Amino acid sequence: MLVAVAVHAEKFQGVADTPQMGWNSWNHFGCNIDEQIIRDMADAMVESGMKDAGYEYINIDDCWHGERDEQGFIQPHAEHFPSGMKALADYVHSRGLKLGIYSDAGATTCAGRPGSRGYEYQDALTYARWGIDYLKYDWCDTENLDPEGAYTTMRDALHAAGRPMLFSICEWGDNRPWEWAEDIGHSWRTTGDIYPCWNCELGHGSWSSWGVLPILDQQDGLRQHAGPGHWNDMDMLEVGNGMNAQEDIAHFSIWAMLTSPLIAGNDLRKMSRQTRDILTNEAVIAVNQDSLGIQAMKFIDEGDFEVWVKPLEEGDWAFMFLNRADSDIRYRYDWKAHRVEDDISDHALDFKRESFAWQGLWTEASGDTRSPSELEVPAHGVRLLRLTPM
Repeated sequence: MLVAVAVHAEKFQGVADTPQMGWNSWNHFGCNIDEQIIRDMADAMVESGMKDAGYEYINIDDCWHGERDEQGFIQPHAEHFPSGMKALADYVHSRGLKLGIYSDAGATTCAGRPGSRGYEYQDALTYARWGIDYLKYDWCDTENLDPEGAYTTMRDALHAAGRPMLFSICEWGDNRPWEWAEDIGHSWRTTGDIYPCWNCELGHGSWSSWGVLPILDQQDGLRQHAGPGHWNDMDMLEVGNGMNAQEDIAHFSIWAMLTSPLIAGNDLRKMSRQTRDILTNEAVIAVNQDSLGIQAMKFIDEGDFEVWVKPLEEGDWAFMFLNRADSDIRYRYDWKAHRVEDDISDHALDFKRESFAWQGLWTEASGDTRSPSELEVPAHGVRLLRLTPM
């Protein structure tokens, strides 16, 4: 007698205990990608110091696809990826990095290439055979699909293929994935696509792209859903793609504080020293990669000026003073006047009882909490401090 045995599939563990760090092709290159660009990005990630700073994924976004063969197996675009994905993965791995790829839960991707609908298990097996380490899974052309079911199917397919892969859910927060995706994916997008501007909305008819501040504001109420292995994804970074230095610094700081994945989106071969220094600021990256995995909370909101706090390991804290306005702000912060209570993470901070030394993470400034701090916060900028018990 045959007995059916249920096999419990789950997402792979241990691949996103801290938010993933890497690079993705879409923000800068769009569909204009080929295997040489991907090799170049792997080389640049190593040579720029980004790998040493913690970045590990080189992710190919939409438009790598060719056609499916007669058995339904997807092939890379023959002209743009003539060596094949296995050879490309081998090269990326030889640089000590990991290779990511892109697909879509619908019949076609957002750029009209073949999607994975109906081919989930074949595609997952193909990715595993190629040596893929990361799958970004989009949500175009998905009429009449249930998102939780569609993403669960691909999770199960990846599990069946047997190669550990980070599973990045990209349905733009439309279906509140933070409520159902913790056991399915390692991160989920919480907003529509990012655009390299400080405070704007770029309309595309039925959908919009968003600047840094609108994306930040759309995180309200989501922090309790983030933690090791399951992250709120605020989309890829636009550092080096056209904003000014203070905006890039603030953008990177916000993503670090809110434990969003840090996926660069610029041309790593041509980035300025300023851009490289922002992307490789190890003290700021450490805030993002902190083992507690607690997403920052907005502590003070004065309209154009906000204070965000984030508990860190070993009793440290990060404080971010954010200036949303178009002019510089001088701000006097009396530490002892503000008791911090985070009921979600069950952390509290009373500067009347305990003193901390603080260090600026973008400047050489330092001080302690025994007396008020005078801070000058640039327009569209931040002051980011790490506090350590004295």
